[in-house]
Amino acid sequence: MTVRTALQQGQQLLEDAGVAEPRLTAEVLLMRAISLDHACDRAWLYAHSGDELREVWWIHYGRYLHERVQGKPTQYITGRQEFYGREFRVTADVLIPRPETEHLIETALAHANAVETAPARVDGASRVLDIGAGSGAIAVTLALETKARVFGTDISRAALSVAADNARRLGADVSFVACDLGSVFADATFDIVVSNPPYVPSRDRENLQREVRDHEPALALYAGEDGLDVYRRLIPEARRLLKSGGWLMMELGYESLGPVREMLAGWDDIETIDDLAKITRVICAKSI
Repeated sequence: MTVRTALQQGQQLLEDAGVAEPRLTAEVLLMRAISLDHACDRAWLYAHSGDELREVWWIHYGRYLHERVQGKPTQYITGRQEFYGREFRVTADVLIPRPETEHLIETALAHANAVETAPARVDGASRVLDIGAGSGAIAVTLALETKARVFGTDISRAALSVAADNARRLGADVSFVACDLGSVFADATFDIVVSNPPYVPSRDRENLQREVRDHEPALALYAGEDGLDVYRRLIPEARRLLKSGGWLMMELGYESLGPVREMLAGWDDIETIDDLAKITRVICAKSI
């Protein structure tokens, strides 16, 4: 079987199973299969489309196709996901980083840069805490894009292992700590607290795509019956952790804007950030 034929058959199999972007997915899975023992990228696939597949490539490719047809996300098959221009390792222990979360990064970068360039700043680099770090995508990105001292927490030690590995591979100086929210840190410690918390209502579980429902970690997805349980705990915890004038910024779940805004009563300068589709993705507020 040639590379061309393998791609055609893989595309048809994925298309018949209703998998989105079947051609691109077939290419990614075949590249992954070949790359296990041979340098391969998309250009190589097309430059060598008439080459015969090695047996080991076919074995791995067939397994990957089967896993994808059964609903396993491509990112968990390849172990990779790009986020903010960098490649992160992902496993089933962490949520797959989404492009939508880059709005949270942009918001945090703007505030971090403002903190660091403030004329009255005399106490060194700003301090940033990512609560619920998961793969480390947010914490690592902020560490690489700013001069801030970045920390990340997660209740899952397995997730923190992935995050620490990403930090090492990408050369980011991030301190990761296993704890609930920010419980190991003293009051008034940080300039910025950022979080993409669990926000899916447990009642909506059956409505999720099977790739999400059956494969991504429940700990990183669900937050009680209404999806607001973590916000209820996170907001007062952030108030404790932030210095006066510090910023809390969080990604928002579907229909969570109203309730979360109410929880921020007593905070200053509440603002929201929409994506290109005019969906509110981020809310931030300043500590008094």
